[in-house]
Amino acid sequence: MTILARGLILVLGLFNFIIGLGFLLQPAKLAAAFFLSPMGSQGLATLRADFTGFFIGASVFALYGAWKMRAEALLVPMVMLGLALAGRFLSLALDGMAPTAPAPMVVEAVMLAILFFGYRTFQSASPKA
Repeated sequence: MTILARGLILVLGLFNFIIGLGFLLQPAKLAAAFFLSPMGSQGLATLRADFTGFFIGASVFALYGAWKMRAEALLVPMVMLGLALAGRFLSLALDGMAPTAPAPMVVEAVMLAILFFGYRTFQSASPKA
């Protein structure tokens, strides 16, 4: 189970790292894929800063947690993705359902499930004090 958890989290971490790099290097292109449109240079700067920070930040802690089998490191991307998913549910309640709404929610829920699986697996694999 440990190997499976580490492998799944590695894929998840690399996936998020690549998205983060995309926002850093090609923010307008990635923005369009996320249904966003930057307004001028400050909009591009916001995409580069905030989205890169979110995706690479979550990625770094996921990769570290998988590499070192540290369950507590996985709490960081779990909180970040949980907040993102909560924001999407709030948007559904306040703004209504768009045809494109379910796909990112499913991706975030799957990533949360993988991280939770890793969290539980690494907790049980670590020696008890």
